[in-house]
Amino acid sequence: MRAKYDNNPRSFIGRFWRWHINFCPGWKGYLDSLSKEEKQALREKYQSVE
Repeated sequence: MRAKYDNNPRSFIGRFWRWHINFCPGWKGYLDSLSKEEKQALREKYQSVE
């Protein structure tokens, strides 16, 4: 779904994925495994609210 968002953020799947990452434990676990710089870059790219 992330690739769909990257290709077309306004598609239904893209919008669903963007909404879903606000509470998805898998996404939060992935972010926790990244370095501080990588984590910040992804938060800015996807406007994550964590």
